[in-house]
Amino acid sequence: MRARLARTHERTEPKPWKMSDSSTEYIDEVLKAIVGIEMQIARLEGKAKLSQNREARDRLNAAEKLINNGSTELGKAMLKGA
Repeated sequence: MRARLARTHERTEPKPWKMSDSSTEYIDEVLKAIVGIEMQIARLEGKAKLSQNREARDRLNAAEKLINNGSTELGKAMLKGA
């Protein structure tokens, strides 16, 4: 069940990433940081966050994949932050 999100979003890639591609220690650390919450929404305000907290190579790779998969506007917006 933990790998479902990766399988869903990676399946169209020529070489899909799998959780087993990363070390168990890394996956355990990432999973510890995930916290579920429940709240009632009183107001919505949108904000774009396009991986600016990631290394440039990660952001650029994600932008390239988006553009190649048809999400051209989003990919170009990510490139502007480069």
